[in-house]
Amino acid sequence: MQLNLTKPICFFDLETTGVNVAKDRIVEISILKVFPNGNKESKTWLVNPEMEIPPAVVAVHGISNERVANEPTFKELSKEIYTMIKDSDLGGFNSDRFDIPLLAEEMLRAEVDFDMKHMVSVDVQTIFHKMEKRTLGAAYKFYCNKDLEDAHSAEADTLATYEVLLSQLDRYSDLENNVKKLSEFTTRKQSLDFAGFIGVDENDNPTFAFGKHKGKTVDEVLEKEPGYFGWILNADFPLYTKKVLTQLKLSKLNNKLS
Repeated sequence: MQLNLTKPICFFDLETTGVNVAKDRIVEISILKVFPNGNKESKTWLVNPEMEIPPAVVAVHGISNERVANEPTFKELSKEIYTMIKDSDLGGFNSDRFDIPLLAEEMLRAEVDFDMKHMVSVDVQTIFHKMEKRTLGAAYKFYCNKDLEDAHSAEADTLATYEVLLSQLDRYSDLENNVKKLSEFTTRKQSLDFAGFIGVDENDNPTFAFGKHKGKTVDEVLEKEPGYFGWILNADFPLYTKKVLTQLKLSKLNNKLS
């Protein structure tokens, strides 16, 4: 089985300092880029997160503070990483809820204008959970009949994710071998930001999906309570959420001026 691609897709996996998308940092990133002609290229980087990696996290992925102390920071690597993925769609395991949002935060923090407008994402975990409801190691055993060696190594997990997707396409005849369709299948809930703070209603109007204004349109809230925008920008929300909200506000302002 070969993926039916119209553009490259980059499968990637992150090892991090923790699971807080807004605050934690990448310590390892591995990317497997698959081209429409079937060619592949891969690269793995260790990253100095510029913060302590907690012992409990080191126990999971085995990447110590000493190991990354002399590695480049994400900002130093950001342009190289972005160059590899910018023409591609993205794929991963639990990537829609964790890896892509955290990658976006790191990119924006490094002043790289990362945006998903021209990308779609395929979350292989969602396919697995919708079909079988298990973990990556179990998915690898179930679909590929292999034991996942070196789990929680970004490189091993990335390759396993790619192999699992190919086996899923072989197994499920109703899964269409098309990245856009796979992205639609793996999207859990429509939202404009990765963290799910800004959703859309039945008329495709941007709405707040949290807090006291949950369910209200962004336009309505910004009109009636303009200070809410400033509160979000100064609060502990993901950078990508703030970026999306700023774009919505600027669009509303431009519509008024035109």
